[in-house]
Amino acid sequence: MKLIGLFKYHLNTMRCKAPEKDMLFSVPLFASILIAVFLLTSCATGKSVSDLVTSPAYANPGLFSFELVDLNWHDRARDRAVPARLYWPKVASGQQVPLIIFSHGIGGSRSGYSYLGKYWANHGYASLHLQHVGSDRSLWRGDVFSIIPRLQNAANDNEAIQRVHDLSFALDQLLASEYGVFINQNRIVAAGHSYGANTVMLAAGANLARSGKNIQLRDTRISAAIILSAPPFYGEDDFVPILAGVRIPTLHITCTEDTINIPGYVSPPSDRIKVFDAMGSSLKILTVFQDGSHSVFTDRAGTGGILLNAQIKAATQTLSLAFLRRIFDGANEATLTWGNENQPLVSQFIIIEK
Repeated sequence: MKLIGLFKYHLNTMRCKAPEKDMLFSVPLFASILIAVFLLTSCATGKSVSDLVTSPAYANPGLFSFELVDLNWHDRARDRAVPARLYWPKVASGQQVPLIIFSHGIGGSRSGYSYLGKYWANHGYASLHLQHVGSDRSLWRGDVFSIIPRLQNAANDNEAIQRVHDLSFALDQLLASEYGVFINQNRIVAAGHSYGANTVMLAAGANLARSGKNIQLRDTRISAAIILSAPPFYGEDDFVPILAGVRIPTLHITCTEDTINIPGYVSPPSDRIKVFDAMGSSLKILTVFQDGSHSVFTDRAGTGGILLNAQIKAATQTLSLAFLRRIFDGANEATLTWGNENQPLVSQFIIIEK
């Protein structure tokens, strides 16, 4: 194993920190119900949590304008709707573009993480944002007292598997559509946040044993992965047997206050590091932002601190592009330059290449 870079930054400068712990949910039932009331009220219009507060303008606007296309597919084999939103860059006629397919966190929708979709499309990457109907924004609707069972049901093994099937099905549909001929099939990337990061890891080659059977859902069309706030594989103590088989390049992004706190699924920030350590990628990069929060990577603008939220979003945008330039264009210096330029925001920045 070749260690390309290992940087640990210990900062003494003052930072803007959130006054709250930034959890969409907290374990105590009463607190969960109070939050659920807010979410159900806020989402009565049909908008997801990430729709309620838009992110700041993205840094480094690129060269390309883009169009938004909402797609409403249905997988007949599973009798399951697979909605998606496509950010399509307007490039030169006949030019092929790379594709990033994005999977949202629990309770999200295809309209979320727009700051990433817009940024990638502005830089010539098509971005397809999925909506997983078994674990999407519909969780916030209905009886407030049943929200915890709904959340727990949405986080079960069956839904986790269905989400990966959503990803592969959506990729099938897009490549077979009028857009398919304009997509560079050698440059397809999967990206996701939280539950979506779990979806991406399974699609990238994670191997789980359940009920005496191995669950292997690798989609070989995916050539790299961007993993935001990766959750652990709940119920598993050793992640190495699960993730050692993931060989494609992976970018892992988290922060020091990235705690997942859903009833029955609590995970400290150290789990994000364990996932990175266990990953068998040929190239893997870890960035840990100082402070922040778990949902700082969504479109919500206030979590983790208003100023820091905008800074982490902008840095996440530019890091993702530097990672893609490295793996697709051989621009190894892009990620190293990013690490130097963003030192004040970063607690850890590690690059490992085999």
